[in-house]
Amino acid sequence: MSLNVLITAGSRRVPLVRAFQRAVSQHRGGNVIVTDVNPLSPAVHAANRAYRVPLASDPGYLDAVLEIALGERVSLVVPTIDDELVLFGRAVARFREHGIRVAVSPAQTSELCEDKYATCRFLVERGIPAAASWLPGDLPADAPFPLFIKPRRGRGSVGAYAVRNQRELDFFVDYVADPVVQGFLEGPEFTIDMLCDFSGQPLSIVPRLRDVIRAGVSDRGRTVNDPVLIQVARTCASVLQFAGAVNIQCRLVNGQPVIFEINPRFSGGIPLTIQAGADLPRMLVDLVAGTRVPQSIGRFRDNLWMASYETSVFVDGTRLDLPDYQAGLDVAEVA
Repeated sequence: MSLNVLITAGSRRVPLVRAFQRAVSQHRGGNVIVTDVNPLSPAVHAANRAYRVPLASDPGYLDAVLEIALGERVSLVVPTIDDELVLFGRAVARFREHGIRVAVSPAQTSELCEDKYATCRFLVERGIPAAASWLPGDLPADAPFPLFIKPRRGRGSVGAYAVRNQRELDFFVDYVADPVVQGFLEGPEFTIDMLCDFSGQPLSIVPRLRDVIRAGVSDRGRTVNDPVLIQVARTCASVLQFAGAVNIQCRLVNGQPVIFEINPRFSGGIPLTIQAGADLPRMLVDLVAGTRVPQSIGRFRDNLWMASYETSVFVDGTRLDLPDYQAGLDVAEVA
């Protein structure tokens, strides 16, 4: 029997769509369906089929996704953006009643990780090194500059700024909506990709050096098989309940990983992890298919570099007037 996967908020996640297409092709075939709010999102044209849905903030969003999943006989739903993780976390049982697994962490985990201030405080309280974090009203008078300020709930690098003095701090505290102030971390930056099974056990952990970052996503980087980085991810999984993909962001300060953010979803740099041999989409599909997936922590190609570049999708605009723009669009992707 074929196994169909639905990826929400497809946007620019073409490599993720293709990775799942390869994965389902090894299980008697199957389709990868994408939902999005915009018919010009590139992933729409890479998927086997695509549907327009409301924004995640719309009261009818989950109903729309479930209806599509049932109509397409989907076995696995993969949420991809922070805005919807809590929603899907609360709806896992609802989808499960229809035989659909959702690769999402419990709602309480996503709620905590969405709040960058709460995340760091939670980790520190459990002895895990994390960035010193304050709300503006709690910032000590002797907090050393430079500092770092960003939205307490946000994504990518939007609204994130280094703060070098009191004058800049006074400005950005008013400029950034609902900010959190953190100690400035000096050291190389890493994302640690991790996949947990549906009971929260880590199956794969792959640290990546973020050498060049553009719009919050790794534009150039390499895999690093560092046991210290791998262990900090294991430790996070021991104090937080995860399911599916997770990415942990940290800097290495004097040889010690210091976490500043956890995102319980696929990272933007996941193509490097997959290429290095840690095929997280394939593992997820295997889990849903009932295939045993052994732990493969630390088993990936070390020192593999990724250098990303832009590619374009060209679409005949006269074919974008369909209300749901379901598949069948003949679109070429060229470099």
